[in-house]
Amino acid sequence: MEYIRAFLVGGIICILVQILMDHTTLQPGRIMVLLVIAGVILGALGIYKRIEEFGGCGATVPLSGFGFSLWKGMKEAVDNHGFLGLFEGGFTAAAVGTSAALIFSYLASLIFQPKIKK
Repeated sequence: MEYIRAFLVGGIICILVQILMDHTTLQPGRIMVLLVIAGVILGALGIYKRIEEFGGCGATVPLSGFGFSLWKGMKEAVDNHGFLGLFEGGFTAAAVGTSAALIFSYLASLIFQPKIKK
């Protein structure tokens, strides 16, 4: 049942993004930023935590989950360190994911010989 819930939540997020891509003039980069911002806002409202509890990885893997992770880190750091936690929390919470993305993209560029578009 856990896999079905993850598939449903992840699928709904993908459907919403596909609707944005098909019916608006927004570029993919802006849609990705909207996903991160939506994760932060829904996290601040307490909604994304319930979505994450229900959908598991279906909610944490998309970019909205990254935004929620940033929110959780910032909230925890502000609770522990006050105002300066705003600047620390997001970096601490997202450090592993960001580092992995950088390392694996660099390795992929070594293997696949990227081409620069002109």
